[in-house]
Amino acid sequence: QVQLVESGGAPVLPGGSLRLACAASGFTFSMRAMNWYRQAPGKERELVASISSDGSTYYTDSVKGRFTISRDNAKNTVSLQMSNLKPEDTAVYYCSVVAGTRYWGQGTQVTVSS
Repeated sequence: QVQLVESGGAPVLPGGSLRLACAASGFTFSMRAMNWYRQAPGKERELVASISSDGSTYYTDSVKGRFTISRDNAKNTVSLQMSNLKPEDTAVYYCSVVAGTRYWGQGTQVTVSS
């Protein structure tokens, strides 16, 4: 079965950096676009970044220039490098893939606060 396991969330000061990782299994990783979503308290879940099977990337406007999504097909992992973090980046971050249906990981908490 499809499994997505996120890691790397933590409290961080404004201006700091974090690297999130998602370990995937149960599907042909190299053939699927991978996505990072986030959900802040009281807000809807939003797409933050995605990377296609050929490496093309998408970023929501609020993170362009600060976040970088990457994938390692040999290790079945997708990462999100986040820099210059802002308080408004505080959220639970989820890894997601569509493989027949949409699957979600359990999420990892990122808290940006002084």
